[in-house]
Amino acid sequence: MGGADLSDANLFLANLSGAKLISANLSRAMMGGADLSGANLRGANLSDAEIGSAQLSHAELIGANLSRAKMGGADLSGANLNIANLTHAKLISANLSRAKMGGADLSGANLNIANLSHAELNIANLTHADLINADLSGAEMLSANLSDANLTAPG
Repeated sequence: MGGADLSDANLFLANLSGAKLISANLSRAMMGGADLSGANLRGANLSDAEIGSAQLSHAELIGANLSRAKMGGADLSGANLNIANLTHAKLISANLSRAKMGGADLSGANLNIANLSHAELNIANLTHADLINADLSGAEMLSANLSDANLTAPG
């Protein structure tokens, strides 16, 4: 299914574990609760997709476009998001533990209460990212850009 056009598709609760969706167009797709664990989504377009509570553990998302994706509560533990575009993505309460996000663009992303423990964020762009109550314990952030990132709760 490499390069497949699944834009606007309803994949709610679909089992796509291990699927090969390289360079697929999944923009605006509804994938809430879907199982994409171990899927190969390298270079896929998931912009504006609804991916809340989806299972993406150990998924291959190198260079994927996840801009403005709604991924609250999604499990991306161990996923490879190197050089992915996550600008303005909503990752509230998402599990990104041990995820690889080297060179990823997370500018303007909402990572409230996200688990980023032991994640690799080297050279990542986190400008204007919202990291309130995010768990960054053990995260690697060598040369990451945290300009104007919000790391403290109001009050």
